[in-house]
Amino acid sequence: RFSLLLLNLEEYYFEQHTANHIINKGHKDERKFRGSLKICSKSIIFEPDDNIQPIIKIPLRDCISIKAPEDNEANNPFTRDTSGGISVLCSQVFLIKERNVIAPYKTIRGRTEHLFQLDVAGKVGDVVQTLHQLYRASCLDKMGDQAAMITAILQSRLARSSFDKNRFQSISETLHMECKAEMVTPLVTNPGHVCVTDANLYFQPLNGYPKPVVQITLQNVRRIYKRRHGLMPLGLEVFCTENDLCSDIYLKFYSYQDRDEVYFLIATYIENHIAEHTAESYMLQWQRGHISNYQYLLHLNNLADRSCNDLSQYPVFPWIIADYSSSVLDLTKPETFRDLSKPVGALNKERLDRLLTRYQEMPEPKFMYGSHYSSPGYVLFYLVRVAPEYMLCLQNGKFDHADRMFNSIAETWKNCLDGATDFKELIPEFYESDPSFLVNSLKLDLGKRQGGKIVEDVELPPWASGPDDFLQKSQEALESQYVSEHLHEWIDLIFGYKQKGSEAVAAHNVFHPLTYEGGVDLNSIMDPNEKVALLTQILEFGQTPKQLFTTPHPQRIIPRLKSLSRTLSHSVSITESPVSPNEESFEDLTEESITLAWNNIAKLKLDKQYKIHKEAITGIAVPCKGSSVFTTSQDSTLKMFSKESKTIQRSVSFSNMALSSCLILPGDTTVISSSWDNHIYFYSVAFGRQQDILMGHDDAVSKICWRDGRLYSASWDSTVKVWHCVPGETLSNRKHHFELLAELEHDVSVNTIDLNAANTILASGTKDGTISVWDVTTATNQISKHVFFVCFFAFFFCTDSRHLLSTGEDCCFKVIDVQTGMLISSVTTDEPQRCFKWDGNTILSGAQSGELLIWDLLGGKVTERIKGHTGPVTSMWMNEQCNSVITGGEDKQIMFWKLQY
Repeated sequence: RFSLLLLNLEEYYFEQHTANHIINKGHKDERKFRGSLKICSKSIIFEPDDNIQPIIKIPLRDCISIKAPEDNEANNPFTRDTSGGISVLCSQVFLIKERNVIAPYKTIRGRTEHLFQLDVAGKVGDVVQTLHQLYRASCLDKMGDQAAMITAILQSRLARSSFDKNRFQSISETLHMECKAEMVTPLVTNPGHVCVTDANLYFQPLNGYPKPVVQITLQNVRRIYKRRHGLMPLGLEVFCTENDLCSDIYLKFYSYQDRDEVYFLIATYIENHIAEHTAESYMLQWQRGHISNYQYLLHLNNLADRSCNDLSQYPVFPWIIADYSSSVLDLTKPETFRDLSKPVGALNKERLDRLLTRYQEMPEPKFMYGSHYSSPGYVLFYLVRVAPEYMLCLQNGKFDHADRMFNSIAETWKNCLDGATDFKELIPEFYESDPSFLVNSLKLDLGKRQGGKIVEDVELPPWASGPDDFLQKSQEALESQYVSEHLHEWIDLIFGYKQKGSEAVAAHNVFHPLTYEGGVDLNSIMDPNEKVALLTQILEFGQTPKQLFTTPHPQRIIPRLKSLSRTLSHSVSITESPVSPNEESFEDLTEESITLAWNNIAKLKLDKQYKIHKEAITGIAVPCKGSSVFTTSQDSTLKMFSKESKTIQRSVSFSNMALSSCLILPGDTTVISSSWDNHIYFYSVAFGRQQDILMGHDDAVSKICWRDGRLYSASWDSTVKVWHCVPGETLSNRKHHFELLAELEHDVSVNTIDLNAANTILASGTKDGTISVWDVTTATNQISKHVFFVCFFAFFFCTDSRHLLSTGEDCCFKVIDVQTGMLISSVTTDEPQRCFKWDGNTILSGAQSGELLIWDLLGGKVTERIKGHTGPVTSMWMNEQCNSVITGGEDKQIMFWKLQY
């Protein structure tokens, strides 16, 4: 029945002794109860073996005398008679769990004497000496002085002990490190010794509670996070699962050097270490629908130092539903949902106006809200029915007043909208599968409300038939299309760029400065009493998550005909929208075949190879029929190669300068080539001759694109030009007619361009590493500009038009959000990748070595290497079905590749 939750906040449990508790010694009604005597830093606790009897807790500060048989100082109040036990005379005692029922502590006031007889009489002297020392600490006036003295006692105990090596799982284990630390659980910490070997992480509690040793096998570890605990970078949390909310162990070290060394040792030895996952990589998975809204919020909470083991930094989830009165919950109506672009405190305009008036009149440092959206009190407000002992621990042995309990979902929501000091958000449990926190299954006596109603289960809204149904509908709301479209706005407030600074002020999202990371430097505070008071205030008030994003968070990509739904196990499943079988389009079938091809891209096999040029190949274009292939090269020629006859059918040289790229116009009658001689050449396939020249640039043309009758040309003259092109009639001598629609100015040479699928956005990449994004519907409007300081080789939009993947001289693949310019993911390669194709998740790239590499973008690793060219791969073409690839290289060869399922 004993747990660390019976201790006060910031209290330690040192040791236990088997003993008898003797009541009314020497009297006729003398009684003896066997149990365990616990010596704690601020109290004495006796746990009887008989569950009917209450646990006795005696605060040391309320002790009048503690007598020992060896002491014969008659005038010393801390002496004891010769009864053979330890006599404790106190003015107050708490009785806990009487008849083994979890209930508010019963307080007995007035002088009472308690006699404890230890089984090992020889330990009495040491125990009494310890109690005298702890009593002196408890009687100090100032909290800081108390904490300092107790810390000194604790460190002395830790220094006199060490990890018991006999606890190793194997005698062959090699010790790498041992240090002192505390195991963190909600509201309490337990000091002891940490030991890291080549196979295991161990923690041995100083008091042997709850078990002699906690052991984590390193090869089972899946995630490891450095944590901020008590505002200091001293925490380390270890998970042996991929997606669970709760960790396997949370440790707090006494120095950040120890914490970092343990982190390094574990990260070095585990095989499945995924701590390198960044907020941006999870963002990419979420945007593309690989993880649910719930899973994404869990990952963000984890990365922002939120942990189930730290109630002052418990994971925070948003209120989603705003309708708690209707009989049916309609998730298709926007008014069903809370406005996710505003913090809870700004949802009610009248209340916000009052708060803003106070804010304007407030001296610096100003804040809009006097309480936070997440704190230990709020977490336990929701969880009191399943975690009553935590509430009793937090509130000194009492439950909250019955009218302030978590009685009703609708009432709680109303109070968050209207209450003068209530701005709390929700916790993950509202979107999980266990409804026990809504039900008083422990039959706790939580009191009576003013109207005489007993507090029992949480009252649910009319649209929920029961607790399970409430959670199911809450999950559906969280994964709904409305929330998927707006969740990024809430992330901006809690984890993002609206968390601090002027953006927070504009969003009415300013909390007390002490709640923010870096809001106070505890190391700079020399007064121990001030430090303890400040730390207590911060931990009880709540803390703002670590800021993960400093630019606007991009919106989720919503599939056109598909919707996301999360099963109870939080896995993502794809369900089709209600479309009749007759409406299934050829496009959907093509999409399936493309997905199948990319899933099997590692099965790409070399079919044929031909050396057809004298220099590196720079461009590949294939007509719709696919019977021939057009290539350009630095040898200044455009060649037409027949796949059937395996011969070169055409070879054209427009000038003595290199050609940089080529493409085929719709209809397959004209091939366009760009050249280093500043010109763009039009070649008629039917007539086998140069048809036209566009002299449109003042330096080499590096890349051309053709979309919807428009030609886009990039050049080293620092421009991208947009041309309206009316093709000439092939049966006459009429030339093409060119009209310059727009000239997009850059500071330096433009190396590459690409357009999105809708042909509305053009991205350009320059020699100095700048990406510019242009709205080509207006032709002159530059949407954004982002500098990455790397010479780009190539980049391409994803099919969703939201992301660009780039590659350059820095040997990195970079996924960039087009809206915000945010670098979502960066994967470092061993060598430059000159060309590539991607589907949003997997990359097929041509390497400097000549190999074709297949990358798992989310995992950031190469999954397959395919031998190919003898020099760098410089050009790549892929058919629409993604099952056929042609590559060109500096080895002057073209290679034909096919998927072989």
